[in-house]
This record gives sequence, C-alpha cells and structure tokens, in this order.
Amino acid sequence: MKFDLTVSMREESGKGAARSMRRAGKIPAVLYGQGDCLLLTLNPEQLVKILKSHAGSTALISLTVNGAKSNQNRTALLRDYQVDPVTGAVLHADLFEISMSKPIRVKVPIKVIGGIPAGVKEGGVLHHNMRDVHVECLPAALPDLIEIDASALTIGTGIYVKEISALEGVRFLDDADQMVVSVAAPMSDAKLEALLTSGAGAAGEPEVAAKGKEAGAEGGAGAEPAKAGAAAPAGDAKGGEKKDAAAAPKAEKKDAEKKK
Repeated sequence: MKFDLTVSMREESGKGAARSMRRAGKIPAVLYGQGDCLLLTLNPEQLVKILKSHAGSTALISLTVNGAKSNQNRTALLRDYQVDPVTGAVLHADLFEISMSKPIRVKVPIKVIGGIPAGVKEGGVLHHNMRDVHVECLPAALPDLIEIDASALTIGTGIYVKEISALEGVRFLDDADQMVVSVAAPMSDAKLEALLTSGAGAAGEPEVAAKGKEAGAEGGAGAEPAKAGAAAPAGDAKGGEKKDAAAAPKAEKKDAEKKK
C-alpha cells in the first residue's frame, strides 16, 4: 500500500525546537538511508493515517519534501516513531529512504485466515508462534501482509515457514523449519493443578534475583536492550547510516522518550 506524505525541511534541532514544533501542531522527523540526513517537520494527522492502516511499517510512503535543494520527491518506509504514553500523540518519527531499484529487507505482519482451525473446534489451543516474517524483495513487490490459512490444522500440527505460499519476487529470510502457527492440545486439569501447587519455581526465584543484583553491582551498569528496526536495504546495511544521521535530532528524541 502506498501513501502520500508532504513534509518540510527544518534547520532547528534539539528539545526546545521540538517542543515548539509540537505546540504549533507539527512533529519533528528525520529522513535517512540514501546517504543524506534531512531534518523534517510533518503533519501528525497524516502519519497517524499511515499507522492506523493495516499495512503499518510496510507501507511505501511517497514523500514531497518542501524546501529541499534537490530531489523533492522521495520514497521511504516508516522506520520508527515515539508516542506520548498518556495522550497517545505521536512525538517523533524516523523515515528510511529507499530506492525502488534496490532490494530491501522488511518484517511483514502475518494474518491467519480460514476461520476457526479444526483442532481448535476439538478443544485445542491456537498458538501464533510468529507475528511477522522477515522478507527480502524490491519495494514494488513488498506485500502488505502474509496470509496463512490455518483452517485445516488439527491438534499437534502446525505450519512452518517453508510451507508459506510463495510470492513472486519475495524471498523469506527466516529459518525454513521455524513454526509460524500451530494448534496445541489443551492442558489437562491435573497438569494445571500441579503447576499451580508446585513451589519449585517460587523457591528458586529470590536466589536468582539476588545473584542478578550482585552481578550487576560487580559488573557495573547493564547494557541497554537493542532496538529492532523495521526495514534495511539488502546487503547487511541495517540502518548503519543512522549512527551519523541521528546526531542532530538525538536530543529531541531523548526528550520524546522521557515523556513515555
């Protein structure tokens, strides 16, 4: 799915400038990915429309960049965004510029179709082992989502990545033997009762927590969790440009994160 988005160039960066933009009804954004890093402002209503679409992060965005010295028309994917945890308002957006002639690697959401699986009707439990699949393709071949028909699944069966119907121009990057969706047998009352009454897990928990605190004290501050990206060009360039590109808007993104 493709969307049109009009953005404007900006020169100001930092927390103060970002707050002023939000008060004026705009939000700060950054475009990177093809060697350039452009500081932008955009209309949050247009961005929310993209976020609410079923395409989500796989939507191709046709950008019109007002104020750009060259190449005002560009194509991008929504790489990341921050929202206010209280109001839900979008605070900042990262856009990743792509070339229509170069393959990209993107995570595409999975949609289970076919109604209630046969195994669930027999009392089984449907498990979504994967919520999305990692694919490589040209931007024009990028699917909005991957449909999986689970209607024939019985208890104890599932669908693997290698069993997903092939799509022209799309290559699946996940392990072929990884389970996508499955139907498991329901847990018996005896097993459930045994798990609830077992004190083995609870007994070991305080000791593990204590050891973790001691290790943290000896080893210093822990590492921050890695942040997953939504798209990267094929060839192992997974947002490498962002390290240099994100220097200017770093302060305003930190301010957005503090509001969470």
